[in-house]
Amino acid sequence: MKKNLFTVLFLSTLSISFFSCKEKAKEAATTEAEQVIETPSGVSYTTNLSASTIEWKGYKPTGSHYGTIDIKEGDLSLVDSKISGGSFVIDMTSLKDAEGSAKLEGHLKSADFFEVETYPTSTFEITSLKNENGKTMLSGNLTLKGTTNNVTFPVSVTHEGETLTLVSDMFTIDRSKWNVKYGSKSFFDDLGDKFINDDIELKVTVKATKS
Repeated sequence: MKKNLFTVLFLSTLSISFFSCKEKAKEAATTEAEQVIETPSGVSYTTNLSASTIEWKGYKPTGSHYGTIDIKEGDLSLVDSKISGGSFVIDMTSLKDAEGSAKLEGHLKSADFFEVETYPTSTFEITSLKNENGKTMLSGNLTLKGTTNNVTFPVSVTHEGETLTLVSDMFTIDRSKWNVKYGSKSFFDDLGDKFINDDIELKVTVKATKS
């Protein structure tokens, strides 16, 4: 009996430790669209499309789904070895579910979610890059489904030879701020446990080479 009790306590402690260590991704600070500041012409870097991607993950009470979205085109500009600007076009038609569910992919691309027939691309345009509390914070105007908001999230930037790599921390955006309404408690109050979380986790990886 004592052995069984010890085993239960040990497994419970292990589970608590595991979930305590797993931090929830922070929501990107989201504000109204900002004006893109004109910067001096710098060194241009073109996005390597095959090495760049956006990872996504969505949640509901019964589980989660995750996958990728391709970047269609993009560029970054450097002045004095620092990113001074840049913009990206996101190919919403490339949205994929990691488990290959054609049904889920079709639903996410439908008018219920991202309406890719009407909005086949989204865009992200850098408005600033600042150091805050030891972290590099990237801000930019994200246009999704015809709505634009400015989002800020932490990134790591490395520069080796003629290659520039920008990788974000995992962060979330609140889809309701871009009018993605399906299954959202922000728009419907009679969903019970049939809702889908507003938060979408994202991680952005961009590799670019000197033009």
